[in-house]
Amino acid sequence: GMSSCSPSSRWRSIEDVSQSYLPVVVGVAVVGDHVLRLLFSDGTVGDVDFSAEQWTGVLAPLNDSGYFAEVAVDQEAGTIVWPDGIDLAPEPLYEQAKAHPLIAA
Repeated sequence: GMSSCSPSSRWRSIEDVSQSYLPVVVGVAVVGDHVLRLLFSDGTVGDVDFSAEQWTGVLAPLNDSGYFAEVAVDQEAGTIVWPDGIDLAPEPLYEQAKAHPLIAA
């Protein structure tokens, strides 16, 4: 007996899951003063400009360009972090990156 080529129902359930799945940050590069290029798990790449931000409170160290440039990706959290444990939520980063996307050549 040859097996039929109809799609199995389990693939549909995986698609349903991906609808609510939010991409996470998988790469970051500093491309300017307080400007980051972010790569997301869905392939979205965009620049996020923080130069207009006036950081206060726990985020105040981010005002320093040198410190800001020490950004890294936290693989477990799926977002960007700095040495003292400062991190930013990935959702608004993704919205910003999508608003200023880079189109791969």
